[in-house]
Amino acid sequence: MATDPRLHPALTPAELTVLFQAAIDQSYNAVVITDAQPSPAGPLIVYANPAFCQMTGYALAELIGKSPRILQGQDTDAGVIDRLRECLREGRFFEGSTINYRKDGTAYVVQWNISPIRDADDNITHFVSVQQNISAMIAAEQARDLLATALNDSPDAILITDHQSKIVFVNQSFLDLTGYTQEETLGKTPALLHSGVHDARFYRDLWETLRKGKSFRYVFTNRRKDGSLFHAEESIAPVRNAKGEITHFVSFSKDSTARVNAERELKEQATKDPLTGLWNRRSGEVMLKSQRASANAMHQPFCVIMADIDHFKRINDGFGHSVGDRIIVNTGKILQAKVRNCDAVIRWGGEEFLLLLPYCELSAALEIAERIRLAVYEYDDAQVGTFSLSMGVAEALPGQDIVDLIDNADKALYQAKAEGRNCVLSSQP
Repeated sequence: MATDPRLHPALTPAELTVLFQAAIDQSYNAVVITDAQPSPAGPLIVYANPAFCQMTGYALAELIGKSPRILQGQDTDAGVIDRLRECLREGRFFEGSTINYRKDGTAYVVQWNISPIRDADDNITHFVSVQQNISAMIAAEQARDLLATALNDSPDAILITDHQSKIVFVNQSFLDLTGYTQEETLGKTPALLHSGVHDARFYRDLWETLRKGKSFRYVFTNRRKDGSLFHAEESIAPVRNAKGEITHFVSFSKDSTARVNAERELKEQATKDPLTGLWNRRSGEVMLKSQRASANAMHQPFCVIMADIDHFKRINDGFGHSVGDRIIVNTGKILQAKVRNCDAVIRWGGEEFLLLLPYCELSAALEIAERIRLAVYEYDDAQVGTFSLSMGVAEALPGQDIVDLIDNADKALYQAKAEGRNCVLSSQP
């Protein structure tokens, strides 16, 4: 008789029997063998290894001579069992999974395959089944699916990247917020949201914080796919594996655009003049104090200009308040256009304006004031026609307080009014 080439020729049949028995007995997978004899109960168990006994809770003596049907119960899938029986009848290989029950009645999910065993005449004598309890795997998959569903259904925008900052997950809220599709985000980096508002140093600090294992929280200004900006209160945290290594980063963010805009509007209402959009007197006083102190500390020149629309009461009474308001607004626009970027224009009250000019000597301030005076006088309103400004200029003296500085500018302004208006004068004590 030819020797099976898969077997070591030195092994005797008895040794092979012992080897195969040990292999099955010590197998990690549950193994059960049934006969193939027809009976009302179907094939009956003739062997079960220790792993099968441990999985089912039955002792070997309780299994021998019994049908595997003792493992079935109310949640066992009848369709799977029907397919199993059809395969057994036709002598075909079977593979499937369903719910079985242990001896104590607890359920578990089993995945198994059954192969027919044939004798030398090709007759089926037995069936061997290799089984695994996959309850833990199914529970893990269900937990993963539940987590994915929870993340996807979350009202917060959620983004997960790997340790190289490549996006591996985004939920629907993130897609709704940013306007991107999943295909446009996966594999990319969060840089696709950069708006230009935050500089490179900001992002370096962000990633340095995260790679140290710390969380990062900030209200970001990001850009949607359509180019529009939005504000998001975002919390980013590193995710570690069992070894404590950072493997991912997860970001939860809320759209705070409405809140940020409301806060900005409230701030502007508190600091800006509602008619002209210029700084109001309250914020102007704060700026005046700050800039004067800075100029004094750095020994830099600092000037102020007090400007007043000439004969404004006549304009207001003759043309109405709406026209008067328009003259104030347009005057403010001219002032803004003619000063330097570092200067501040403040609506000081009524038709009066205060200009703060840091790093500016008196001679330069007088030139700026004259440029403004000419620009206003050259402006021709559709109803009022031409109108003019009178302006007083004052330079801060060493150790001088802001009250005296403003008083000097006021004196120069009233002197300009007294000398016929539409002129610029300076005054020093």
